[in-house]
Amino acid sequence: MGKVVLYSTVSVDGFIADPNDQVGPLFDWMSGGDVPLDDKGEVKVTQASYDYVRPYWDEIGVTVVGRHVFDLTKGWGGRPPSGIDHMVVVTHRPMPDDWDAAAPFHFVEGVEAAVEQARRLAGDRTVEVAAGDVGGQVLAAGLVDEVAMDVAPVVLGAGKRYFGSVDAQHLLEDPHVVIQGNRVLHLRYRVRTG
Repeated sequence: MGKVVLYSTVSVDGFIADPNDQVGPLFDWMSGGDVPLDDKGEVKVTQASYDYVRPYWDEIGVTVVGRHVFDLTKGWGGRPPSGIDHMVVVTHRPMPDDWDAAAPFHFVEGVEAAVEQARRLAGDRTVEVAAGDVGGQVLAAGLVDEVAMDVAPVVLGAGKRYFGSVDAQHLLEDPHVVIQGNRVLHLRYRVRTG
């Protein structure tokens, strides 16, 4: 089984979006370089960011998101972003009426069931869990192996928290990845067990 990684770009004060779901300058780092990160060449980062992010993206088999993110992105038009094979959407509601049931999106109720489904679909590849409320619930359930953050030098002041509404202490190991890019610091921490 692959590992489960909680991930997002985050402001230095811990937010992944403002109160209106706007990301503002959080993703400036994805246009701050000259190395194409995606196939279309729309995202350009520094070589240091590319050397970290591209292999990480390539190891992701499935991403778990909440219904709110799915609705905000309009389900990415039925195509998972960044070459990901499948998306698992945590929701209590059925898929949209006009949704193509053949799209590689799986609608699952509850974070435990979502991670179980994602692990089956991912096989030996990584299960990425989008930070926010669902990500915080997955962490609280003890299902996260690593926390990955792309920390942007931005203070949003308020908004959607990286760990959602987690209200208990969780210990992480010292970071095993620390990479400085342009307008970003890439960090990865293993979650302490026991």
